[in-house]
Amino acid sequence: MHLIQKLIPGLAALAFQTCIAQEAAIQGRITAAGEPLAYANVTVLSNGITADSMGFYSINGLPPGQYTVTASYVGFLPVSRSAEVEPGQVFKLDFNLSGSSLLEEVIVTGSMKPTYVSASPIKVEVVTSKQLDTYLPAAASSIMDGIKMVNGVQEVVACGVCFTNSISVNGLPGAYTAVLMDGAPIYGNLASVYGLNGIPNMIIDRFEVIKGPSSTLYGSEAVAGVINIITKDPAKQPPLAVDLMGTSHLESFGNIAAAPKIGKTAGYLGLNYAYIDDFDDRNGDGFGDQVNLDRYSFFTKWNISRKSGKPFTVSGKYYYEDRRNGVEAFLKDRAYRQLRGSDRIYGESIYTHRAELFGTYELPTRAFLKIDYSLSDHRQDSYYGADGYDARQKIAFANFLWRPDTGKHDLLAGISARYQLYDDNTVATLNPENETNAPDRQFIPGLFLQDEWSARKNLTLLGGARLDHYPTHGLIFSPRFNLKYKPSTWTTLRTNFGTGFRVVNLFTEDHAFITGQRTVEIAGTLLPERSFNGSLNLNHVYTLGNSIGNFDIDAYYTYFRNKILPDYGTPGKIIYANSQGHAETLGVGINLTHNFAFPLAFNLGVNAQRVTRTEAGINGEPMRTDVEFAPKWSGNFGINYRWKRAKLLMAYTLRVTGPMALPEVYDLDENGQPVAVPRPIISRPYAFQNIQVSREFGKWTIYAGAQNLGDYTQQISPLTGFNDPASPPGFSKYFDTAYAYAPLHGREFYLGVKVTAGR
Repeated sequence: MHLIQKLIPGLAALAFQTCIAQEAAIQGRITAAGEPLAYANVTVLSNGITADSMGFYSINGLPPGQYTVTASYVGFLPVSRSAEVEPGQVFKLDFNLSGSSLLEEVIVTGSMKPTYVSASPIKVEVVTSKQLDTYLPAAASSIMDGIKMVNGVQEVVACGVCFTNSISVNGLPGAYTAVLMDGAPIYGNLASVYGLNGIPNMIIDRFEVIKGPSSTLYGSEAVAGVINIITKDPAKQPPLAVDLMGTSHLESFGNIAAAPKIGKTAGYLGLNYAYIDDFDDRNGDGFGDQVNLDRYSFFTKWNISRKSGKPFTVSGKYYYEDRRNGVEAFLKDRAYRQLRGSDRIYGESIYTHRAELFGTYELPTRAFLKIDYSLSDHRQDSYYGADGYDARQKIAFANFLWRPDTGKHDLLAGISARYQLYDDNTVATLNPENETNAPDRQFIPGLFLQDEWSARKNLTLLGGARLDHYPTHGLIFSPRFNLKYKPSTWTTLRTNFGTGFRVVNLFTEDHAFITGQRTVEIAGTLLPERSFNGSLNLNHVYTLGNSIGNFDIDAYYTYFRNKILPDYGTPGKIIYANSQGHAETLGVGINLTHNFAFPLAFNLGVNAQRVTRTEAGINGEPMRTDVEFAPKWSGNFGINYRWKRAKLLMAYTLRVTGPMALPEVYDLDENGQPVAVPRPIISRPYAFQNIQVSREFGKWTIYAGAQNLGDYTQQISPLTGFNDPASPPGFSKYFDTAYAYAPLHGREFYLGVKVTAGR
């Protein structure tokens, strides 16, 4: 018995030592770009530990077996790796984390220099080509489709026949937003009406959006904001890529691209086409519910190799579109080619020819000296019923930039020059004295200076000013101020203040003067618009378990003087005048983006705003009314899941548009006279849903989807006066095309195939 009592403790100790010897450990280091990630998180078996200040970690006391170890750090994508440990083994497992796209997208728009999203003192939103391909059919989509993915940005349709569209940022019309190609302003007023449809997603690497005035760097057109379209890098493209797609409405779209190399110079050649020839009239107004068109867009870009290694790019684009719509007799068998200008069979036919040349050249000097340049020639040959509109606009632009090395102060100075010519067949370019043609020619030189100062580690200030000279209005001064403050590592506060100045050309921006039968009346001399803007942005990056998310909130306010607004209140007329009072845009936008550790990601955005004009009422008291076509609220939702084993990518988008003010229009009674009560002047909310599924087969990808999944269409025709018994459809004096606020094209299915060859 005594012997047994002595053996028991010994056996217990031996068993304990054997157990300890059987336990294993996993140790390693967590880094990013070769640098340690201090206090990164490591989880295994739902238990978490924290790495030390040098990124080292150790998980001890593990039974032998197979484990999944996950390393995560705020601002970086989580990484999971497998480890199979044997008894007594110390398993070495290192992690190298990559920056999350939520923070580490490289941008250039805010301050004209490459920087990360997180480091920029200016709030910039980025949509990449990967996101575009995930949610949209690349062969059939353009920048007008991709821009809808940005919260607070809307497509506004100005005509219910030709469906001319523009981009609205925070409730402001499309002409208030500067559209750039690789940093160069290239789209004038005339091109903003139809030209943006000619930027196919196939050429886009990413686009960057700044909301709020950016006139200091990009000129007076950047009142509402800037959309900078960064084209694809030729060196990163496959030698050959083809994308073909068809729809259930017998529409056809396609892309073909090649990326040749000549020595060390890399090139890119791309051709995009679209074909729609389908008359569909679900609302019974006798007019097509969507445009028919033939569209071709050719794009080329060359990165020219230099001994200095500094960039020299040359890009060119040619765009042709044959757009038409109207009654069925105008469209059937392409009868419009003979019926353009008819006063009996109504249709609208627009031929657009556009050529562009743009690029950048950095001088081979020690100091940073760069030239951005662009040239464009836009021709519109169109008929709206019996009325012809033939217009041409040429623009030449150059920016000369200098960035001296000044330590904590990052200075940028520049000189710009813009020459533009506009000519048409209307009174806009008619000399009233001798009734001869007098094209509008303007040379607008400017200079600007910007200073980005890192005052403290967590505080950055950016100030700038621009001085432009307009032939008619003299010197125009446009200042800006931005502040970025980081109260903590993953929380950023940004403020933005700036001014805008804009010369309005109604005949290029709004074709309402020629479509429909409303008479345009201009009350007095139209003065340039001035605006003052302030915005506040709060951004916070967070982790939830092994996943990462980004919460973003914007508040913005814009005040306008001399705002030019259309008045639809008088039947048969559109009256344009400078506001004697003022106009305001006030809103808030909230955005939540989340990437899970498994391949699921979503984005949710909500925007609420009020865009108003304030004028003196009958008794002299201020009277506030809503501006037409600016939704009071809107929302975006997108979710995608990648099923890696099946090589499937599934994506769903939902876009909700809230109520908006509409123009005052009147239907006709059976005798062809306007009824006493106008149509509703506030629209109903509606939702638009899309779904897309793609499957990879090596270098082949097959994709299919549905647009307008819920089959929602505007419940009432966008046209009025089409049923006048005294006139052919479209030629009544009461005919109006201005009541378009929602989709008219119903549910549509599509199927496409993509293939790449070479590297």
